[in-house]
Amino acid sequence: MTKNILITGANGQLGNELQVLAPFYPQFLCFPTDVDTLNLCNKDEVTAFIRKNAIDYIVNCAAYTAVDKAEEDRETCFAINRDAVLNLAQAAAGKAKIIHISTDYVFDGTDKTPLKETAQPNPQSVYGKSKWEGEQALVANAPGSIIVRTAWLYSSFGNNFVKTMIRLGKEKESLGVVNDQIGTPTYAADLAKTILDSMAFSEKENKFPEGVYHYSNEGVCTWYDFCLKIHELAGITNCKVNPVSTDEYPTKAKRPMYSVLDKTKIKETFRLEIPEWEKSLERCVRLL
Repeated sequence: MTKNILITGANGQLGNELQVLAPFYPQFLCFPTDVDTLNLCNKDEVTAFIRKNAIDYIVNCAAYTAVDKAEEDRETCFAINRDAVLNLAQAAAGKAKIIHISTDYVFDGTDKTPLKETAQPNPQSVYGKSKWEGEQALVANAPGSIIVRTAWLYSSFGNNFVKTMIRLGKEKESLGVVNDQIGTPTYAADLAKTILDSMAFSEKENKFPEGVYHYSNEGVCTWYDFCLKIHELAGITNCKVNPVSTDEYPTKAKRPMYSVLDKTKIKETFRLEIPEWEKSLERCVRLL
C-alpha cells in the first residue's frame, strides 16, 4: 500500500534531492510543497493539507537558513524554525509521522570529540537557538518523531559553499578560507537517500525508531580543506587558497568551531553505510 509523504521546503537543497530519489521508492507518493504552496506558519492550512491528502509521513526540510541575516531578522527565523515546526507537530498528531531536519548549530562547538545525540545543546546564534527551540516544540507535541541533525549541507541544487567556491575560484586569483572550524560536509543527496531508506525500513520492520540522530558524510576537515578539494575536483588551478582564522573573518553569527557528528546511532539503527565526504563531493562536482 502506497504511503503519502509531505515534503516541506521542497525547493531547497534537500527537498530537491528527495524529489530526485523518490521515484526509486514506488511505495511512497510524494507531495512536495514550499512557501508558495503551503504556509507552514498557518496551522489551519497545515492541518487541512495533512487531512485532505491523507499524509502518512512528513519530511520537514523547510528552514530559515540565512545564518547571519537571522541575527537581525529574529522574528522570521523563529516563525519558520520553531513556530512552523510546532504547527506541523500539532497538525500531525495521531495522523502522520514526522522526520525533522535540524543542525549542528544547536551546539556551542567547544567539544573536541565527535558529538553524540546525548550531547547538551547550547546554541550561540539566533539560527541555532531557533532550531533548538523547534526541536523542543516537536518533542513536546509529537514525541514519536525523528530528528536528524546535519551539518555543512551542499548539493547541485540551490546556493551553497561548493558552488560559491567554484565560482570564486574561477573569478579570483586568491581566496581566504577559514581553517580553524572543524566539521564534515554533507552531500544532500546522501542525506535524502538516508531519509527515504529510514522510511522504507520503518515500513518493512513495522516500527518507527523515534528519537534524535546525527548524520553527515564520513571523515573530518576544515572549510579550507573542503575548498582545496572542491578546486581540485573542479580543475581550478589559477586561484591560490589561503588559510585564515575565524578571528580574521568575522561574521554576525557565531559559528561552531567543532561540529563533527558521531553517526554510530543512525548507522546501527537503520543498518546504513555512509560515504566518505571526498567521494560524495566528487559525485556532486561531476553533476555541476
